[in-house]
Amino acid sequence: MRGQRKFGRVVAVCISEKKGTQKEDVRKVTLVKDSGIQGDAHAGPGHRQVSLLALESANVMKDKGLDIDAGDFGENIVTEGLDLKHIIPGTKLRVGKEALLEITQIGKECHDRCAIYYKAGDCIMPKEGIFGTVQAGGVVRIGDEVEILD
Repeated sequence: MRGQRKFGRVVAVCISEKKGTQKEDVRKVTLVKDSGIQGDAHAGPGHRQVSLLALESANVMKDKGLDIDAGDFGENIVTEGLDLKHIIPGTKLRVGKEALLEITQIGKECHDRCAIYYKAGDCIMPKEGIFGTVQAGGVVRIGDEVEILD
């Protein structure tokens, strides 16, 4: 993580009612301590309460010809300006004015042929998505700052 930029911004915040499906950009969400995003199917206890993906990673897939939008890989928060895939588990991120996430996992085992795979034709979450728990809740909106804390 040496040389990593410390600040980025939120470019989309997405939720879905069902696991294994694309999420919809709702522009503003409420993160709940020890649970996740209010109204999202993945909210609840566990180590993957919130998922994040860098816009830069999604753009690589767009450049390959995929017609994708924010949330199509099942990500909750899309960021710009941070190299998320190289963040180390245990790192804390301040998102917006109040919310605090602790990163717990980089990548994941993907669902077998879920709705995301059929829409996008591929999934980058297993390699480049990151997951975390909500340490402090708060509202997160498009345009909010994301800061990597030491």
